[in-house]
Order: sequence, then structure tokens, then C-alpha cells
Amino acid sequence: MRVDIEKINRDVKEQAIFIQKIRNELNKTVIGQKGMIDAIIIGALCDGHILLEGVPGLAKTLTVSSFAKLMDVSFKRIQFTPDLLPADLIGTLIYNQKKGKFETKKGPVFTNIILADEINRAPAKVQSALLEAMQERQVTIGGETYKLENPFLVMATENPIEQEGTYPLPEAQVDRFMLKAMVSYPTNEEEREIMKKVVGNGFGEIKKVISKKELKKAGETVRNIHIDEKLEKYIVDLSFATRSKETSFANYIRYGASPRASIYLLHASKAMAFLDGRGYVIPDDIKEVAYPVLRHRIILSYEAEAGNISTDNIIEEILNMVEVP
Repeated sequence: MRVDIEKINRDVKEQAIFIQKIRNELNKTVIGQKGMIDAIIIGALCDGHILLEGVPGLAKTLTVSSFAKLMDVSFKRIQFTPDLLPADLIGTLIYNQKKGKFETKKGPVFTNIILADEINRAPAKVQSALLEAMQERQVTIGGETYKLENPFLVMATENPIEQEGTYPLPEAQVDRFMLKAMVSYPTNEEEREIMKKVVGNGFGEIKKVISKKELKKAGETVRNIHIDEKLEKYIVDLSFATRSKETSFANYIRYGASPRASIYLLHASKAMAFLDGRGYVIPDDIKEVAYPVLRHRIILSYEAEAGNISTDNIIEEILNMVEVP
């Protein structure tokens, strides 16, 4: 079937206008952090959950809450703590004495965008309750299943695992996150600008610039973006390289990336092309999203940890090793 790339290009250019509007609004409250902002936009376009990791004070929570304000969606923030219970997240059954029966009280998970703040501070039972919502887009309360609204996005912040009072997230749950963005410190100039704006109360008010309907339409356009068969093979080769036992870095990898890695690499590379106003994927799109898609799906061995080898080091080796078509 012949692909009309010119039409796709026109659709992308027409719809991608709101991307700059989103960036302009976020720049009112967030200075720098382009990688984090792009990851959140890609997640929204692809209906994928996002994990943001960084030390406290890097505007992770502020960015997600600001993003929710510029969209016409419902938003809830949940602070994850060691004493959080599954019922605090999904809801519970409450006995109504007047009616003489149990009624469902829905929890904060019933929303469009949920900010799971410091997600790795909560115990396993809470993570298990969230896992069903993330994967199945539904929750079960008292034996009854309730569908969640569409879109439903979990945008979670996470502190580095070495910090006191944090728990490693279960691998099955981590795999449900489309991207994991590492949030770094601002540059010298950016920090100076942040300081001046905070002291001078120079942050602007966020305005709504995109509706659910527009977001859904943009998501459909992203799915239609053209990708060559050779690039599809390149994506699969990257995922397979994480599982290969014949590479020089194989002893550093305990478990390679799951097939979700290939699916999300395809989705995210199309979304990256959309952000650049293109109706087709190029190899640089795939390379750019390879880090946030793969870094939380590669489980390192003890040798890697002892040698201070990170997943980003492994991904860099993979990108250098796998031939670009």
C-alpha cells in the first residue's frame, strides 16, 4: 500500500502548532529541562506513563502539575508515603447506614492525569494496586471492576534509589512506564534565572492550550507517521542487542529489555518526529528516544554495579554497535 507522506507531513505541520504553545506555557513556570518536557509531551501523545527520576528540588512536580493545567483534563496529585494504603489510591467500600448497604467511594486514581509524587516511597501493596490501573486502565473495588477515564496517564516522580526511605519499584511495574527521564541540575544561567523569578514572583499563569479532542486527534496522527521497514528492523535489533549473550557487555546485563521496549521505541520515535514537525521517522529520532525507553528496562548484573557501569553506558554501546540502516 502506497503511503502518502506529503499528506502525513501536512497533517503533522497543521497539528504540531500546539507543541510550541505547550512549551511556551511551561516556560512560564519551568526554566530549562527540555528533556523532561519532551518526555511528558511524548507520553501524552502516545498515551504512555512517564517516570521522572531526580533529586528533590528540580521542578518535577511543578512541571507535571503545570502540564495538567494547560490541558483540559482532570488532575490529581498523590504523595506516596510508607503508610499509604491501596484504598487511599483506588478507593474502598463504605457502609451506608441509612440505605443499609455498602457504597463505593472512588479514590484519586479516577482522573485523567495522576501525579504519583515520590512513587518509590510507598510499599508493594500500593504499587500492586497502581499496576492494574496502569496496565488495564481499570481498578477493582470490592469485586467490582471500574473502567478509568480516557486519557489516563500516570506521571510519577522518583528519588534516586540510594536515598533513605525509598524502595525499588517492582520490575513488572517499571516496565509499564513508557519512558524514564533523568532530571538533571539546571545550568548556571538557568539557576540564576530561577532564583530571580522566584524572588521577584515572576512566574506567569498557565493557560489551557489543548483539549482532549485535540490531543486524541494528534495521537492518531502520530500513529500514522511513516516509518521505513529498515528502521522497524533497526528498532528490533536494538532491543535484541540488550538480550544478546554474544556482545562485549553481555556480562553486565542480567535481563534485557522486554518486547514492550520495541513497541515503545516505535511509538516514541514517531512522537519525536511529530515534535520536529515531520511525517516520517529518521534514525536520529530512534537514537534520541532509545535512552528514556531502554534505561529502566535493562537490569544490570552485579559486575556492572561493581564496575560503576550504568544503563546509559550500555545503551551508548548498543547504539554504537548496532548498524544504522
